Amino acid sequence: MRIIRFLIVAWSIVLLMSCQHASVPADYTQSSALPAIYPDYTNVTIPVNIAPLTFEADQPADDMVACYTVGEQVITCGGQMQPDMDEWRELTAKAKGGAIKVDVYMSKDGHWTRYKPFNLYVSPDSIDPYISYRLISPSFITYESLTINQRCLENYDESVIYDNFLCGREKDGQCINCHHYQNYHPERMQFHARQTHGGTVIAYNGMMKKVNMQNDSILSAGVYPAWHPWLNLIVYATDKTYQYFHTVDSNKVEVYDLRSDIIAYDVENDLVTNLENDTTEFEVFPAWAPDGKTLYYCSGHFLDADSVPATHGNIVSRYKSLKYNLYKKSFDPETMTFGPRELVFDAVAVGQSAVLPRISPDGRYLLFSSAEYGYFHIWHHDADLWMMDLKSGEVRKMSEWNSPDTESYHSWSSNGRWVIFSSRRDDGSFTRPFIAHIDANGHGSKPFELPSADPDYHRQFMRSYNIPEFMLGPVTIRPQEFADVLKGDGVDVKYVRKLR
Repeated sequence: MRIIRFLIVAWSIVLLMSCQHASVPADYTQSSALPAIYPDYTNVTIPVNIAPLTFEADQPADDMVACYTVGEQVITCGGQMQPDMDEWRELTAKAKGGAIKVDVYMSKDGHWTRYKPFNLYVSPDSIDPYISYRLISPSFITYESLTINQRCLENYDESVIYDNFLCGREKDGQCINCHHYQNYHPERMQFHARQTHGGTVIAYNGMMKKVNMQNDSILSAGVYPAWHPWLNLIVYATDKTYQYFHTVDSNKVEVYDLRSDIIAYDVENDLVTNLENDTTEFEVFPAWAPDGKTLYYCSGHFLDADSVPATHGNIVSRYKSLKYNLYKKSFDPETMTFGPRELVFDAVAVGQSAVLPRISPDGRYLLFSSAEYGYFHIWHHDADLWMMDLKSGEVRKMSEWNSPDTESYHSWSSNGRWVIFSSRRDDGSFTRPFIAHIDANGHGSKPFELPSADPDYHRQFMRSYNIPEFMLGPVTIRPQEFADVLKGDGVDVKYVRKLR
């Protein structure tokens, strides 16, 4: 990794030296088309504090020049457009609330073409400085080779939060998943590990512990966490999850549950209780409203014609008939009690399956992923992002964000003006993070791909980005500290009928 970064820096210095006296071509043919570039950053809205948006030609070209204009000009040249960090900061500061005009010239066989200029609209809304995500190969035999990483959005710095290989590999290996934070704070986080050193690692108030959340009174250890905005209370789904593989279906993998419930966990007292455990309902993906008084989740009803609960056989034979609706439960923070479930959106009535509810920080909008069936939409090519206005009840597809391929996991920035989501729009195989602005009226701007120092980085990087989450800062706990906790003994939970 250090060698790669050194080479990138060295090459950037060479490019900078060669472009110090660059100028736009004087002799060219004007085109009415926008330039074909990768990533496609044409006419996107970006945060004022985002790292430079580098790009390269996505069409045959021998050379390229880009001119960035906000009163004054910054010119870059070569095979990749990589603005200098300091110059980029000056550009975005001057364009705040306005736009950077970008003129692109490409040369082919000695002939220059000037393309239709495009804008980079610079929003005065800043973005949270960090995101984290799980990096995993899109295969089913190397899941041990995965990490949870964090990335600074204001530059290109990336580091590992936890490396799965620190606790073993192959037959002694494990899987890590479901990293999550309380209200965007990196010092209060958790993630779950399965297999050899299985358990839930929780860091809060300067302490760390491993929790053995399995208990005879609940279905399984917790997954898909939702940490209450201020209480030390985490709601999880518990499930019996399986997968099978298609041979001819375009969705190659199907992930399904035989059972799925919702539990609540008291972090300080290590108490758990069931919130929803109907054997004919598959409850999953809890999420808190920002006021901490409403818990959202999704649930699918399954009972076959003979009133027999789910089995592998009847699930596999009828997997397309299992669809999920969105529900909510009221919560009283004083008494720690939950109310009965209420239907929020009847997705089944419109032939959809709605999952992954996420509420905007102002409590106005509910963003979710929807597809024809099932709940593991990251494997469904028809999955799109939908949004519900909780004030008016209006539900619509986010057509300004969706693509012909998968849109799945998503999260809101802490100020509610940005959304990051996983998409397979580039090649249909790898999930990559895309960021989009959203205004106070719920209108979204064109999404842009996570910028990298090398614009071709994502096309060469054979990993999928899962569970992108915004953070107010970096996790400072070292990976080995997490590993030491995982290798140790865990704290057993105690089941109670009520938390208080």
